[in-house]
Amino acid sequence: MTNTDNRIVRPVLRRLVKQIAELYERGISTILVSSGSVIAGKEVLGRSSIEDKTQRRQVYSAIGQPRMMRLYYNIFQDYGMKCAQVLPTKRDFSPGVHRQNMINCCEGLLAEGVIPIANEDDAVSVTMSMFSDNDELASLIAQLMNADRLIILTDIDGLYTGHPNEENSNLVQHVNPDENLEKYIKDSNKQEEEGRGGMGSKLDYAQKAAANNIPTFIANGKKDHTIIDIIEGKNVGTKVALEKIEI
Repeated sequence: MTNTDNRIVRPVLRRLVKQIAELYERGISTILVSSGSVIAGKEVLGRSSIEDKTQRRQVYSAIGQPRMMRLYYNIFQDYGMKCAQVLPTKRDFSPGVHRQNMINCCEGLLAEGVIPIANEDDAVSVTMSMFSDNDELASLIAQLMNADRLIILTDIDGLYTGHPNEENSNLVQHVNPDENLEKYIKDSNKQEEEGRGGMGSKLDYAQKAAANNIPTFIANGKKDHTIIDIIEGKNVGTKVALEKIEI
């Protein structure tokens, strides 16, 4: 969603929305889990004078979240669709009224043909109340809503046996939920920079979703038709699923 200059790449958003609109025409409902609010806030505010890292992130997010929704709103409108903002916290996935409220909200939006766009509420979710990243949030929502598929988009084609740029490194096309993948992600084989949302995190939460009978895919979101190709059963990215499940 961002380039090397830490700016939102609008063509990527448009490509994403176009595919969601095509799925909708096929009768397939989608919940979009999207980050970007912090970067969007930085684009507006620029360099912040706030020294505290957590508070600075809260400020960027509070500024950037409505901007991200405006971007999505305008793009969805171009395709004759509507979207809505959902900002869950961890308590919304614990048994009880908050969990049911979350389900009711998403089901109600989908029933009205509105695409829910979920993102962690970084403006108020700090320390213990934070998700580890949006990979965790996506996995939790997929399990909460009993999704048929979970698709995690990144900027590489999936899990590789080594660094993606190495000549002898190959794409891993299928892994099982209980498979030990440490050999692929340790030391020099780390595929993304340290921080939230690296390949290790994606695999961890992909395996958790797959263990609950939700086939999960890790694929390149910057390529055309990635989501459509996955839905059509084409061999795209890394599939994380039980062997017995037909995709």
